[in-house]
Amino acid sequence: MADDRPILLLDVDGVLNAPRRELPAGWQQGSFNVYRLAWDPTITARLRELHESGRVEIQWLTTWAGDADRLLAEPMGLPRGLRVHARAGAAPTGFLGVFGGGSGWWKLTAAQEVAAAEPDRRIVWIDDDLAEQADDTGDWLAANPHVLVVAPDLYVGLTHEQLDRVEEWLG
Repeated sequence: MADDRPILLLDVDGVLNAPRRELPAGWQQGSFNVYRLAWDPTITARLRELHESGRVEIQWLTTWAGDADRLLAEPMGLPRGLRVHARAGAAPTGFLGVFGGGSGWWKLTAAQEVAAAEPDRRIVWIDDDLAEQADDTGDWLAANPHVLVVAPDLYVGLTHEQLDRVEEWLG
């Protein structure tokens, strides 16, 4: 049986982790690989519910690569064992060493590969760098209306309003 759930490509920094000086009430924080992360557990709870209810299949698309699943998922309240898309040539389980080299934005290449491998599935792509990478991604996104992009503000992270938009798009 084919999987027809939409895929949700999820970044960490600037999406789940927002570098704020003062944390809003209810936010949590922790240290992972010497990096301090801060997140809104009500956002990660909504993402988890979308995944567990079968409305989406969350997949990691982050420089944290496999460390997102290994180090971050449980503390943030997200499911473990999600598929990970890592930069080509990077260690699939490590955050360090995924920068530099290659041409073009590696996440766009990974998203294009997901779309090509799963042509009948809709995709939600959440990454704060999407706005910055608009010149690279614009033409591909315009040609692929089955891909919804959400570009949170780096210093705010993913918001409930943005998740409302995702849920409305999912139908």
